[in-house]
Amino acid sequence: MTPAATPSLTPRFPTELRRWRRVRGLSQLDLAIRAGTTQRHVSFIEQGRSRPGRGVVLRLAASLELPLRERNDLLVAAGFAPAFPESPLDDDALAPVRHALDTILDGHLPYPAVVVGPAGTLVTANRAFDLFLEGVDPALLAPPVDLFRLALDPRGYARRVRNLPVWGRHVTASLRGRIARRPDPSLEALLVELEGYLPPLPAHDDDVLGFAVPLELDSRDGELRLITTLTSFATATDVTLAELHLEAFLPADDRTAEVLRRRWG
Repeated sequence: MTPAATPSLTPRFPTELRRWRRVRGLSQLDLAIRAGTTQRHVSFIEQGRSRPGRGVVLRLAASLELPLRERNDLLVAAGFAPAFPESPLDDDALAPVRHALDTILDGHLPYPAVVVGPAGTLVTANRAFDLFLEGVDPALLAPPVDLFRLALDPRGYARRVRNLPVWGRHVTASLRGRIARRPDPSLEALLVELEGYLPPLPAHDDDVLGFAVPLELDSRDGELRLITTLTSFATATDVTLAELHLEAFLPADDRTAEVLRRRWG
């Protein structure tokens, strides 16, 4: 009697699992330990010889630290429905989120703050964010606004950044981090473009506060010095919400604080 054939997956799931494992720099054993299974099981899954259940796929995706969108993609590749909803930001379900964001943005005045979406797109900002729009080419402000390009393209506010060689590399490091978490050819091309705008680093860099690199920005009120903070929704279970983060700017000296209070206080 011929033994029954082992159910096999389509090539997409094994290929995606193997790709993400390699992107994360993990061996099959590393991934197996993280996911609470065996190296042999991971090997069989990657060869298409074993069909994992939905729970196993979710554990593998969590162990790979995939963003929610990619966890959904991995589930679909394995033949399951997505686990995480993706609601439009104007959906009634996200009304509390919109209210919270508006409250945070208004509460941060007179200092600039902006909500950033996938791939660095502008979602919304408070009034003080106008500080960064002085002299910007209107072409860069056509929706969707790319905040990476707004910062480093010579048509943006890069021309006003006094410490562009140093500060600009913190912007590109942030973009590189996004690409590492979620590879995207369009973002990789953008990174190459933006790095081409940056002048060489100075031989000696004293342009720090001791704890952070400030943004030194020329304005109609003279030079301002700002530091940045990033906040995300760490417990989000909705794809849209998980892909948002809040970038808030704070004065790095008393003069900057006074200028911003005078303009937007």
